[in-house]
Amino acid sequence: MKLDRSAALSLLQKYVKNEKMIFHCLASEAVMRGLAVRLGRDEEAWGLAGLLHDLDVEITNAEPTVHGTQTEMLLKDYEIDPEIHDAIRMHNECSSGKERTTEFQHALAAGETITGLIFATTYVYPEKKLAVVKPKSVVKRMKEKMFAASVKRENILECEKIGIPIDEFAAIAIEAMLPVAGQIGL
Repeated sequence: MKLDRSAALSLLQKYVKNEKMIFHCLASEAVMRGLAVRLGRDEEAWGLAGLLHDLDVEITNAEPTVHGTQTEMLLKDYEIDPEIHDAIRMHNECSSGKERTTEFQHALAAGETITGLIFATTYVYPEKKLAVVKPKSVVKRMKEKMFAASVKRENILECEKIGIPIDEFAAIAIEAMLPVAGQIGL
């Protein structure tokens, strides 16, 4: 059976119960779609990778040495482009034992990670609304190591490996997330 977005969302809701994690996956999907448009890639495939990249997060308790490895088993009954599986597996280099090398891998690692920085930046604004967040604020927060300290800046900077400077990357991510802001609590 081919996996479409509706089935992917149902799977996400089946395996991920934490609302904030679901918000993160929806935001990651939006960012990946925005990146696909910018780079002329398959928007559906990139969106599915963003939506499903943390499908096994609760099964693995987000344990870095195994997170990302169980998703392939969870998706075994669906027709999915092998590149989607690969990008999902490689979004967490710790469990794969390899370094990211492809555009898709770098895009997912950067795209899903910047969502955390954008959420955190949004929460420091009095309005707590994504609509008021400026790309330059996100870039400024990138440089503040203690701000959202768990967000891996080196992953976000992989945007440069796909030819997108950090300022433009932040703008793409915010713009992509705006249409789903109501669904993700922003």
